[in-house]
Formats: sequence, C-alpha cells, structure tokens
Amino acid sequence: MKKVVLDTNVVISALLFGGETVRLVSLWQTGAFSWLASAAIIQEYARVLAYPKFKLTEAEIRELLNEDILPFVTAVRVGKVPRVIRQDPSDDEFLACALTGKADAIVSGDHHLLELKRYREIPILDVRTFLSNLKG
Repeated sequence: MKKVVLDTNVVISALLFGGETVRLVSLWQTGAFSWLASAAIIQEYARVLAYPKFKLTEAEIRELLNEDILPFVTAVRVGKVPRVIRQDPSDDEFLACALTGKADAIVSGDHHLLELKRYREIPILDVRTFLSNLKG
C-alpha cells in the first residue's frame, strides 16, 4: 500500500469542492493508500477549515475532522523539521512528515512543493498524477 502525505490544499479541496480531488475521499476511506499526517499537519487542516471564506461552523469543522480526516490518518511523530522552502516554511512540515513516515509520495497543489518535484527520494505529485499512478 502506498503511504502518502496530503497537503492541506488537497484535503480541503477533496472535502469541500467538487472536481477530481473529491475522488481522494473514497480512496482514503477504502484504504487505497495510507494517509500520513503529523500533529502539526492536522492542526493546519483544522486551522484552514476555520477560514471565514469556507463558512463552516465549529460543529461542521469538528465533524469533518472527526469523521472524514482523523479516522483515516496514520499519525507520524515528526522530530526535526528541515528548512527547505524558504518562501513558505510551513510547507517544510509536509516534507518532514513524508521523510519520517517513509512516504511513497507527497500530493499537493502548492507550487512551492510541486516545483521541488521530489524531496530526497520522495516524489511530489499533483492530484491528477497521483490518481493516475494509483490506478496503474
């Protein structure tokens, strides 16, 4: 089974919007891949879900976290976070999680991460590429 770190933009898009990313929800729910996340990443998911532009109530955010995210995440305890992406240091948390959890991929829509193409030996993929790799 593939071990994957999902960037915040991918998770939010999968849970709140239509399009190709929504396919990820059924895939993580059925165990088509193992979803890795650290405590800091889970906190970021919660923080972004609370953005006013999404107009979610606290109860809705709690429900998304407790029913659609947390039951499907494999927790990764991250030690030291490398300093790699100077333009957006919060992205470094995804790299650290992937490295510590021995991920097979990072899936992101963030150009800072995608421009790296890979971190150490871990490929950084957009959703479309990840979905097509998962099929094959």
